[in-house]
Amino acid sequence: MRAAIVGAGWAGLSAAVELAQAGFRVTVFEAARQLGGRARSVEVQGHRLDNGQHLLVGAYRETLRLMKQVGADPDRLLKRLPLELSFPGGPLPFRLRLPRLPSPWHLAAGLLTARGASLAEKISAARCMRSLQRDGYRLGEDCTVTALLDRHGQRGSLRRHLWEALCLAALNTAPERASAQIFANMLRDSLGGGSGATDLLLPAADLDQLLPAAAARFIETHGGDLRLSCRVEAVDAGPMIDGERFDCAVVAVGPQHAAALLARHTETAAVAKMLAGYAFEPIGTVYCAYPPQVALPFPMLGLDDRPSGQVGQWVFDRGALCGTPGVMAFVLSGHGAWEQLDNAALAAALQRELAATLHARLPPVLWQQVIRERRATYSCRPNLHRPAARTALAGCWLAGDYVCADYPATLEAAVRSGVAAAQDILLSAALPAARRASADGANSAPRSLRHG
Repeated sequence: MRAAIVGAGWAGLSAAVELAQAGFRVTVFEAARQLGGRARSVEVQGHRLDNGQHLLVGAYRETLRLMKQVGADPDRLLKRLPLELSFPGGPLPFRLRLPRLPSPWHLAAGLLTARGASLAEKISAARCMRSLQRDGYRLGEDCTVTALLDRHGQRGSLRRHLWEALCLAALNTAPERASAQIFANMLRDSLGGGSGATDLLLPAADLDQLLPAAAARFIETHGGDLRLSCRVEAVDAGPMIDGERFDCAVVAVGPQHAAALLARHTETAAVAKMLAGYAFEPIGTVYCAYPPQVALPFPMLGLDDRPSGQVGQWVFDRGALCGTPGVMAFVLSGHGAWEQLDNAALAAALQRELAATLHARLPPVLWQQVIRERRATYSCRPNLHRPAARTALAGCWLAGDYVCADYPATLEAAVRSGVAAAQDILLSAALPAARRASADGANSAPRSLRHG
């Protein structure tokens, strides 16, 4: 059977790998000149960097499984560290580190030994988590993360540096706009998950090496075809991709692009209208290269948000992660004051904030690069409707982080959606085959059995 995959981001590649593994002849269409979609590598100042600094966690089971499946060794490509949230700046530095203990003892121990938070805050945070666990992480009605934290009496340093920081990092949406139910789902599988679920998995290589390059080799080894710089203009029933017939198709592009492809069909007009109504959130990544001796005390640090006019959120030490000493990657998630600054002003502000956080005088920057993804993710609002993987258009499925209804817009959500679409296709293909086999068996039976 022939399968078409429209889009070579992490969702599309995941679907392609699963189908290729099952024996499908896979053709992947990608409008860009490279794989990876919104999580890809770029050339900057002679260095292979990423269009955005991404962070994985131990709960990303499908991503880790797929990496192993295509021959990308997670133990070599990811630096695994216990979860540590460190904000060393400000008058009262904050640090929370979760030891490798079974759940829920890892969180209890982490809260107990956290610095920069009062005992009352720690007890309140533990009660909040326990209340969510008792309710199975299901809210009676979705609301904003801000409303959820208010309801559970979360205040002070733990609210700012744990709950709100995790919300912005995972959902890429400010707590006052973000879905509390999706946030609770994320807590269920990370802080409430098994051993290692909260571990930070920091990329020790560029994003291409984590999955896209190995997935491409896997697809081609299994007889698949990758068509880069090939923009699909029409997806029709059958399915037909720009007039070429396939047995099934997975549309694995962003929601705004999927809406444009689906809007022309009566069967998918409602889904297209829903996707066209999505709001989006930006992500900014600012690379600043210092002399090689400049390093962070931990590969990931939080920039304290209390000073007036603060724009930074997180900074990653690419030297400790990817072997590019002195290169710092600042990450700015969601809408914020940083969007109003031009590139030079933004980089200068972040350099000042890093110096204040480290309580050190930094040497001049050797080079800098600002990358702005204005539609990096959909805005993860309360009660946001998500499409099903299987569409009403014959032979056509959807994949993308916006299809995985339990998760926010993460790499894991993209991978899970691609795998789910492929598994549904395999199930759909298996049912008619089983019926044909049953019919063939009946037809080949002795005449007395066929006709009673």
